Amino acid sequence: MKKSTFVKTLLSTSLILVAGNSFADGFKRFSVSAGWLHVMPQGKANPFNINTAVANGTTSTVGSISEKNFINSLDPEFMSKDPATGQPFAAKELIQQLSDAGLLKMFGIVDADGNVVAAQTGSAEITGLEAWRAQGTGLEADDVDTLGLMFNYYINDNVSLQVIGGLPPKVDINGRGAITASLAGHATPTGLSGELFPGGLGLKQDIPITNLGNKSKAATVRAWTPAIEAQYQFGKSGVNKFRPYVGAGLMYSHFSNIKLNGQIRDDLIAAGHMIQNVLDNQAGAALDGKTSSANPFVKVKTTDAIAPIVSVGATYDFTENWYAVASVSYAKLNNQAKIDVIDANTGKRLIHSTTKVDIDPLITYLGVGYRF
Repeated sequence: MKKSTFVKTLLSTSLILVAGNSFADGFKRFSVSAGWLHVMPQGKANPFNINTAVANGTTSTVGSISEKNFINSLDPEFMSKDPATGQPFAAKELIQQLSDAGLLKMFGIVDADGNVVAAQTGSAEITGLEAWRAQGTGLEADDVDTLGLMFNYYINDNVSLQVIGGLPPKVDINGRGAITASLAGHATPTGLSGELFPGGLGLKQDIPITNLGNKSKAATVRAWTPAIEAQYQFGKSGVNKFRPYVGAGLMYSHFSNIKLNGQIRDDLIAAGHMIQNVLDNQAGAALDGKTSSANPFVKVKTTDAIAPIVSVGATYDFTENWYAVASVSYAKLNNQAKIDVIDANTGKRLIHSTTKVDIDPLITYLGVGYRF
């Protein structure tokens, strides 16, 4: 259900109730209260599920790549064979030793600027970037305070319908964990490198994408959470000043004005360039973090949701019209957040990520009301 439809339904319900106003039964048909609404989300972070445009088995020309990033991308457990003796050896360990001794430059594998030359790097078959689940990551909503408004229509002295609203608050969304991409694959070098490693080289590297947990907040949103409840209030008007009540109903949730943390946005744009560089046969440029042919931008949205809500509370009458009210409510509410990195040049989605945001708010309300 869209936000506008749900809100119109609530307003229509209120108008119908107003039209049926009656004082014939000796109690006030309507009440309205305003006060302090405190929302305490109880949900925990859920891992991001991530997909990219680089399918497993994609072959990309490596091109020029910095010596440091070339070595970092190698699998330390990959064993190569000496072409002369056939004896196995750890390829990454040997290459690191050659680098430390300056022999990679001496042999012309690395140029004066510290880059492995394109004539030596060949191509790489890449896996690990197509899809993965980023364990230990996710999003959590922070506590928030706002002005709450409650409207009640009493069907009789004990049963009422309540519309719950308030000023939509700005909510901080906290991030958890660091997102990394687990690059794997097999490189087939050329030139002298190909002669030294005729069986190729194994690739294995965890590439940092963004750290959600070290930011003060991952995003901010405007939260719209109207609700409607059926309530039963114990006691009797004019007899009991203190009247507890219980209620149950439905809450609607919609997030607007979503603003992603600027550092996270920049990290995701850089990741978009990495993916496009691989697709452009520039795998070395991808590992070096260079700008690609794409013009990436980040799009963030959340799904709307309807959730059950239950409440317990009480009113205390000061006069026939004025009263105090306090309540505690709980809603089993969750939304899904979607974050896409899209190439503005082509409209192609380079990265797609989703996570379930368990909000499950515990809501306390303290207000003053008037019956009429």
